[in-house]
Amino acid sequence: MLAVDLDLCTGCQACVAACFAENNIGVSGGEQVAMGRGRHWIKVERYWERSEFPDVKARFLPLMCQQCGNAPCEPVCPVFASVHSKDGLNSQVYNRCIGTRYCAQNCPYKVRVFNFFAPEFPAPLEQQLNPDVTVRPVGIMEKCTFCVQRIRRAREEARVEGRELVDGEIVPACAQTCPPGAIVFGDGADPESRVAKLFRSERGFRLFESLNTKPSVVYLGKGETRDG
Repeated sequence: MLAVDLDLCTGCQACVAACFAENNIGVSGGEQVAMGRGRHWIKVERYWERSEFPDVKARFLPLMCQQCGNAPCEPVCPVFASVHSKDGLNSQVYNRCIGTRYCAQNCPYKVRVFNFFAPEFPAPLEQQLNPDVTVRPVGIMEKCTFCVQRIRRAREEARVEGRELVDGEIVPACAQTCPPGAIVFGDGADPESRVAKLFRSERGFRLFESLNTKPSVVYLGKGETRDG
């Protein structure tokens, strides 16, 4: 599960840059982004607080795949490319995807992106690609995976060492890079984990809770105190 403290987020978009680098996401360019063809797996939404000028303040909300427990994208995929994993993640199986985009139409959060272009990483940029993440071909859907490659690596290392995973051992790229530490990832099934304590915060809320999608992301709203 993932917790995002909106009281700490400054909208710097370091998480966006880290996600691009970690997950081999191609850059579309300003013209294509203006046409809705960007490939961001995480975006930072900006809102303005209602107040009198000059005391107007901006609020930021990092928006990534919510990894829904009742994911609307899953039942509409004709080839089962969008499936629920045993880890509780809403997985995207790239080699099954045929690009129907039904999942994107059914996602209320609009966090799935279609890969309109073949991946291009001119030299020497190909040397910075993450070997743990595949480079996706043109014509398929992409989205945030909570850096599943890091989850699997940490699990395998713990298994080889004959121990259980430690809280805070798995850190997605966005959480690792966030300067104020607004993003926290962990095991929600462990009541003593930091993310589980944040989930129980009185400031916590989930996006579009009335839709019963059961997101695995909780946002902590504006408040005087911070839990966890």
